[in-house]
Amino acid sequence: MVKKKRSTIPGRKKSKAMRSKGSILNPLMFAIFLITLALFAYYYYKRDVKIISTKELLVTIPEGFESFGIDISHHQGKIDWEELMIAQGFDSVVRFVYCKATEGASFIDSRWEENRTTLNEMNIPNGAYHFFSPKSPPRPQVDHFLSVWKKGDIDLPPVLDVESEGFSDNDLKAKMKIWLEEVEKQTGMRPVIYTSLHFFETKFTNDFNDYKFWIAAYSRKPACIEDGRVIHWQYSDAGQLPGIDELVDLNVSKVSYQ
Repeated sequence: MVKKKRSTIPGRKKSKAMRSKGSILNPLMFAIFLITLALFAYYYYKRDVKIISTKELLVTIPEGFESFGIDISHHQGKIDWEELMIAQGFDSVVRFVYCKATEGASFIDSRWEENRTTLNEMNIPNGAYHFFSPKSPPRPQVDHFLSVWKKGDIDLPPVLDVESEGFSDNDLKAKMKIWLEEVEKQTGMRPVIYTSLHFFETKFTNDFNDYKFWIAAYSRKPACIEDGRVIHWQYSDAGQLPGIDELVDLNVSKVSYQ
């Protein structure tokens, strides 16, 4: 009895240990499998969403608008223009592109030169925008912008990006007027004003009547779209397109770009 007892107890302990080890490994391996499957599904879903959303843009341009375009800066990182414009199996829906060139009196966007060069080589209508610093003198900003952006054959009108408050609304509009008039004087192209729906409705409804506007409004199609001064509508800041790893602004224009 004693020998039998001694011989069976170690066996029982070993069996329990093995079961315990198996109970730890099995959930761990299952968890690893689930994580791998989730990552695989995420990356393929993300890729499919990009392709589908691009194709859908072909049939979702709102009534009254003719063209689809994007605006970009260093925030979009390095863009694969071949994938975006060519490798989709159909003519790209992107008909125009605006690139950030400058900000204030000294900042130059780090992707400006690369994006600009590629767009010109691909003969894609493109333009430059300047992010306005309303609490700084406007003339140095004019000089800075014009030292970086050089008008080309397929250039779209330059854009003044107005998103920040000035010392007052009157001060803001006075400085904008200096920038707009000086850029037009030196280039022969009348700039477009980019701004938010809120700024347009509260600051510019009765001002800059001789200028075209580019309005950013994401939650709805604003009534001001019917205003003849509004030429572009930025309807999303969360677009996903092939060749661009980061989210990108999506725009429609009343102008037909070919």
